[in-house]
Amino acid sequence: MTFGLTFEKLILIGFIAVMIIGPARLPVYAAGLRRVVDRAKVFARSAEGRIREELGPEFTDTDWRQLDPRRFDPRRIVREALIAEPEAPTAAEDRDRGAAPVPVEPTAGRRVTGEGDARA
Repeated sequence: MTFGLTFEKLILIGFIAVMIIGPARLPVYAAGLRRVVDRAKVFARSAEGRIREELGPEFTDTDWRQLDPRRFDPRRIVREALIAEPEAPTAAEDRDRGAAPVPVEPTAGRRVTGEGDARA
């Protein structure tokens, strides 16, 4: 949230602050601003270190740029999904999922029609 603050407005606020503070007190306030910025940097670095420590090695190994939603092109995703050949599950994968093998009925001597009935 920027609250409607543009670069020009920030420069104007800074100029007014310099005029109000005056040249005598400006170095003191500039040093105070520098200390605040340095403390913010230290806080950000320590927070990042704590996050990395608490989340473990999985967090540090993740390439977050790869998960950026701006990189995903729906057309490319659909094109790759259509071009990719589906992987047939192996018998071991079926057994692991608990899927029962599908029995195959012999069709020798039968003529199968389009309506789903078989005639001998």
